[in-house]
Amino acid sequence: MKRLFSATVNSLRGLRDGFTTEPALRDEAILLVVAAPLGLLLAPDAAWYVAMIVALLALLAVELLNTGIEKLADHVTREQHNDIRRIKDFGSAAVFCTLCLTGLVWLAAIVVRLGVL
Repeated sequence: MKRLFSATVNSLRGLRDGFTTEPALRDEAILLVVAAPLGLLLAPDAAWYVAMIVALLALLAVELLNTGIEKLADHVTREQHNDIRRIKDFGSAAVFCTLCLTGLVWLAAIVVRLGVL
């Protein structure tokens, strides 16, 4: 039980630190807060709503991982290094892919809701 409590504290500290220091994480957290109630109106049913929120949570998770990679890379060296640039670009590409996934899920939900398909 102590390990679970400690892990929860560490997770909450990571969220707090991320939201207070990283603009992209703040933006995505705001998006989640705004989208959660909006999704209730747009989702065709409960399963769609869950998928819409899961996509946003996945986006937040990938952004957190990307931020961690960037911070670690900056800690290793601040000098321009081609391999570190590539690593950071891979993380950024992962965020981009998750953004596309999130957009597709939300777009599909809206299309279904409107009865276009």
